[in-house]
Amino acid sequence: MIGYKAFDENLKCRDFQFEVGKTYETKAKKEDLKLCTDTVFHFCRELHRIESVSNYTISTSRVCEVIAEGDIVTDGDKYGTNKLTILREIPKEELQEYNNRNSGDCNSGNRNSGDWNSGNRNSGDCNSGDWNSGDCNSGNRNSGDCNSGDWNSGDCNSGDCNSGNWNSGDCNSGFFNSDEPCVRMFNKMTKKKRVDINIPYWCYFDLTVWVSHDTASDKEKEEHKKEIETCGGFLKTLEYKEAWRLAWDRADKEQHKELLKLPNWNNKVFEEITGIDAEAEIAKE
Repeated sequence: MIGYKAFDENLKCRDFQFEVGKTYETKAKKEDLKLCTDTVFHFCRELHRIESVSNYTISTSRVCEVIAEGDIVTDGDKYGTNKLTILREIPKEELQEYNNRNSGDCNSGNRNSGDWNSGNRNSGDCNSGDWNSGDCNSGNRNSGDCNSGDWNSGDCNSGDCNSGNWNSGDCNSGFFNSDEPCVRMFNKMTKKKRVDINIPYWCYFDLTVWVSHDTASDKEKEEHKKEIETCGGFLKTLEYKEAWRLAWDRADKEQHKELLKLPNWNNKVFEEITGIDAEAEIAKE
């Protein structure tokens, strides 16, 4: 898995000295890996995530492209592995161009297309959280407005993962709910709450990815020549099923098989959503 890792001016992280081109291992077993411990080396899948999950800032840090060659753990934003290779250091000018690419006004965060955002990656206005497409959100990943929780597509929710309005509970699709319902999966109701369901980490992905100059195809290098010359790469917007395919291809067989443990697992529904016949592909692996 390719990713990005930030360091101090001496190419150190958590007092550990790194060098470009070298591979490092923690020797920890897969079942013992835990984020924010010395069992893993941390990294992010996307460059912009560095500032939201760590104390490093892209403009003042040394940042490298890395590859996780061992086992991986994640909380959906930050990743950790027991075997990490430092591929290359990203030039300062490339980092500066990336950090300054902001199309909105009065933003203190990064990569906002809206205005007056203090968070990052917002396309709406007046957001203090990250990844909001609505307005006036203090939480994260909201597509509605005035949410203080996270992952809401409705409005005025203080809980998380609500698609309805005015909910203080979590995972509600209706109005004025204060509790949390069981989750509906694969078109059927389960008896489990969201917190009790372990969605495989690789199912969390971005529809916008950074393509560096050394991984771009010849066609992409021609189509994005100016961006690559200026920034060292370009942002690529993926179709939904294309993003699923990329996430699937980055995961291994054991990670694929985690899908089969999900409540109400239905291969036909999964294929309808993602374009991937999971059971058939797992059988071939």
